Order: sequence, then C-alpha cells, then structure tokens
Amino acid sequence: MRGRLVTRTSRRSRGPASARRRRRSSTLVLSLALMATGVLWSVLAPSGSAADSTDNAAVKAGRALYLQGCSTCHGLNAAGTVSGPSLIGVGSAAVDFQVSTGRMPLAHPGAQAEAKEPSYSETQIDQLAAYIQTLGGGTTKPEISKDDLADADLTYGGELYRANCQQCHQAAGQGAPLTYGKYAPALTNATPEQIVEAMRVGPESMPVFGSGQIDDEGAKAIAAYILMNRDTPSPGGHKLGGYGPVPEGLLAWLIGIGGLLGVCLWIGARQKV
Repeated sequence: MRGRLVTRTSRRSRGPASARRRRRSSTLVLSLALMATGVLWSVLAPSGSAADSTDNAAVKAGRALYLQGCSTCHGLNAAGTVSGPSLIGVGSAAVDFQVSTGRMPLAHPGAQAEAKEPSYSETQIDQLAAYIQTLGGGTTKPEISKDDLADADLTYGGELYRANCQQCHQAAGQGAPLTYGKYAPALTNATPEQIVEAMRVGPESMPVFGSGQIDDEGAKAIAAYILMNRDTPSPGGHKLGGYGPVPEGLLAWLIGIGGLLGVCLWIGARQKV
C-alpha cells in the first residue's frame, strides 16, 4: 500500500514538470520561427515595399488630379455620367493617348475630340494613367525604345500599314475626312507610343486592333514605318503636304499649263500689235 502511494505521488510530481518542459519547448520553437520570419522579411521586403510605395504615391497623385480635372464629366468614381463615359477598365494606354494628345480634357463637345497641346505634364499624365489602371485594369501603356524602332522590319510595317491603316489615314499618313463630321487625323505629330495606343484602344471611329490581329512586333513595325515615311526627305523635291497625286496634278495645271497659256496669250497679243 505504501509502495503504491509513493508511486502515485512520484507520477503526480513528474506530470507538472513534464508539462512545463513541453510549454517551454513550444515557446522556444515559436520564438525561433518568428525570428526566422523577421529575418526573411527584412531581406526580401525592402525592394518590393519601395516599389509599392512609389506606385501608391503615383496613384494617390493621379486620383487627386482626376478629382480636380476629370470627375465633373466622368464621375467621382469614374463610373461615367451623362457628360462622359465610364473609365473603369479602359486602362492606362487609353488615358495616355487621350491626355497626351490634348484631346482630354475636352475643350468643347463636337463630332470628334480635336488634338491640341496637352494640359498636363508627362509626370501628371503617368499619374492619371496609374490611377485609372487601378480601376478594373485594362490595356497598359506600351514601352517602345529607340532600339525597338531601329530593329523593326520596315517592309513588314509598310505592308501592315497599307493593309489596315491607309484607307483612313491616307498613304502618307496625312489623314482624311470620314462621315458625319469625323475624320482620321494626320499622323505627322504622333509619337510611337501614341500610334500603338491608338491601335490597341481604338479611339473615336478607329477600330481596335488586338494582339491577335497585329502582334506587338507588328505594331512597332507600323510605328517605325510611319516615322520613316514622315521623316525621310523626298527625293523628288517638296512633298506638297504628302497628299499624293491630287495636289501635284493641281499644281501642274495651275503653274505648268497655266503658265504655258499665259505665254501663248502674251505672244498672240504682241503679234496683233
């Protein structure tokens, strides 16, 4: 009986001690896990957090610019009003095209928004685009370097341009009128980014050319072809606006044939005298 009591007593005394040891072990393991997590966070987090803070700053600045200059027509939440469409899901490419070309903010309503000097700086345009990009995503602003344009296939770009673009923008990119007061604008001042953005988002009456129709390499080739066609000197003399045979023929009639008729009349008048 005494032996049994001693055994039970010893078991009872060992029970709390072993429980305390288990709790200490668990605490030690948890502490080590937290320390390892802290070390990994300090090593991996700085670069990402810095980028996130920069992005957040741009988005906040873009929202402030939006509320000040765009919300009257497009709504406080960019969901659209009777005066302007929704901007949710349009993406940064559409914002960069419309604002960098000066079409937005809209000067006055009409059949088509006209290009003008932009109202915002390049930094402000990027901030507006960053904010709108957070509202449902959408097509992002393209990045085109000088190397991309230098390496582009101009022959392929010319083929794509003639097949898809010159019907509206004219062979030399000078633009042409459309229906109901609309027009295809001239490409004389367009940047490569604006050219690609227009293809991707389809502003005004322009159709959308997705990557399934014209891939990124093809879009850059079109932009390079337009720049080459615009900036290359004309071997035949003055381009006369690049409008093709119509102004050239008109000039030939007015100056060439008209000059010959004038000379003939002058000779005839002298013979009468």
